[in-house]
Amino acid sequence: MPIVVNLDVMLARRKMRSKELAAKVGITEQNLSLLKSGKVRGVRFSTLARICAELDCQPGDLLEYKPGPEEEDET
Repeated sequence: MPIVVNLDVMLARRKMRSKELAAKVGITEQNLSLLKSGKVRGVRFSTLARICAELDCQPGDLLEYKPGPEEEDET
């Protein structure tokens, strides 16, 4: 997947645990864990906005695009 989720990095920078963020954002710890691992196919903008508000960051701080060989061949 060419989208990399850097949520762990931002949590460490903010010295916040996943459990605390999940409670503040209003999602389950399991869903937050899936998001952190990049195993989700999408995320609602409203959820992303709440995460950014709690972590005082921008969406680009959490999500990164890294093309792989399959994406580079298509261009």
